[in-house]
Amino acid sequence: MPEEVPHFVQPEIQNNPFGWGPCEMPDQFKDMPYQPFSKGDRIGKISDWTGLSQDKKYLNKYQSQFGGGTQYTYYHEEDENTFHLVDTARVQKPPYQRGRHFRQGGRMMRGQGGRGGLSRLPGGSNQFQTLGKLNKLQRDRKNPNARRGWNKNQGGRSNKNNMQMKSRDASVTVRADWNTIEEMDFVRFSKLSLPNIKEPEDLVCCGSLEYYDKSYDRINVKNEKPLQRVDRLFHTVTTTDDPVIRKLVKTVGNVYATDTILACLMCCTRSNYSWDIVIEKVGDKLFFDKRDNTEFDLLTVNETAVEPPSEEANSLNSPRNLALEATFINHNFSQQVLKTGEQRYKFDEPNPFISDDETEGEVASVAYRYRKWDLDNGIVLVARCEHDSVLQVPNGDLQFLTIKALNEWDSKLSGGVDWRHKLDVQRGGVLATELRNNAGKLAKWTVQALLAGSDYIKFGYVSRVQVRDSSKHVILGTQQYKPTEFATQINLNMDNAWGILRCIIDLCMKQKDGKFLIMKDPNKPLIRLYDIPDNTFDSDNEENEDEESGEKSTIPEELLPPNP
Repeated sequence: MPEEVPHFVQPEIQNNPFGWGPCEMPDQFKDMPYQPFSKGDRIGKISDWTGLSQDKKYLNKYQSQFGGGTQYTYYHEEDENTFHLVDTARVQKPPYQRGRHFRQGGRMMRGQGGRGGLSRLPGGSNQFQTLGKLNKLQRDRKNPNARRGWNKNQGGRSNKNNMQMKSRDASVTVRADWNTIEEMDFVRFSKLSLPNIKEPEDLVCCGSLEYYDKSYDRINVKNEKPLQRVDRLFHTVTTTDDPVIRKLVKTVGNVYATDTILACLMCCTRSNYSWDIVIEKVGDKLFFDKRDNTEFDLLTVNETAVEPPSEEANSLNSPRNLALEATFINHNFSQQVLKTGEQRYKFDEPNPFISDDETEGEVASVAYRYRKWDLDNGIVLVARCEHDSVLQVPNGDLQFLTIKALNEWDSKLSGGVDWRHKLDVQRGGVLATELRNNAGKLAKWTVQALLAGSDYIKFGYVSRVQVRDSSKHVILGTQQYKPTEFATQINLNMDNAWGILRCIIDLCMKQKDGKFLIMKDPNKPLIRLYDIPDNTFDSDNEENEDEESGEKSTIPEELLPPNP
């Protein structure tokens, strides 16, 4: 048999003039699925028997990380060909990629299994927790103080920028017939300055003061003293109802107010809650007044705290209930620390607000200084200021005091420190916390003491006997400062405070005669000046009298300028 001669078959060569590679898809590779891959890629599970249990949240751990296709990875799920779900939520990282906080939290949770057994959290969550710890976990989530620790264990996902702003109510409802004249934001106010204000001049001094009892300076946490109820009258008379100002307006000044109103305006940049002040312009004179039956004289509590008190009306710790409690404490403390029954220090003039049926012992110890400031450019301010007590020093000199009380209501909810543990050993830390939570209130107290010319401002630390009982309190300690030194400590710039007041006065002086209202916006750092009708906030009787007489102004007749 002849030997077959080998032969060479020339292969078909495909020429691709547009690039590199074959021009056509080979027949054996047509219609075959293909997924790009990498040799360093993780290999998916052949069969996932744990897909319905806790390990299901780790499915992505073994998926291919190269390319976008995952058709070769097997999942044991029900076939829902007729149902399509579109998920638009942001994809979270797998738990094992959430950092050390998650891993630490996981170890802590596994370590808490113990004897109590395991129980699923409500809502079908796959996290486990000890049965005995379940209720505590839910309480901690609702507790503002404990929430910090919860957020920290959750990897720090909570942020102050993510906190929802609580909408507050305005101190007065803005009516349709009110016209907005000006909006003044706090950023502009912070840049104002009016330096070199001259020392004030005393016009009238009246009232009587009881002497301070120095034994209260020795009170501490271990030697606490119950807060007593002192049944005395406190007069909070507004500017135009003051009989002394009615006399002074005829001869002195062209701007009139009280120390509380001035302090509110001068420290407005430190306030968060809404407030309002009525202004009446008559000729070239301005009268700053507060409205009747308002909460202007109530003391705010934790107004500037990171987490202010809850707005629940029925809560023991609602802002209004805490304000009533703080005002009650302040009144009683300022009278309890005095030497009652002894001879009082009396000024030349008697208390102008004592009626015929009231005696001196029924009225709180208070003295009034009517003082005059020259603010330049023809602006002369006359204001009524107050002292709470007087102290006689060893050399025989007298020192006038402003007495105020700081109150502790619930250190856990207020985000502060427990006074009974820290007041004696870290009093500076306690005061620093109060400066952070009550910056506006402390600044106003300091301004009032500076305006009155008090030598010292004394603070009392008063706490509840029981956290859930707002009717019983104890005094845990006292502390005193010179007003000028304390103003420096709390970063209170009086040049800026005078600048704010002067800016408001100049703006009101430019307006025509009438009634105006300044209101702090309840949710924004700004105040607004409204032009309001002359009969706004008048009582029915006053409105009827105005209609009969044809008068529109609520300023008393003796305060009006004489007719030409």
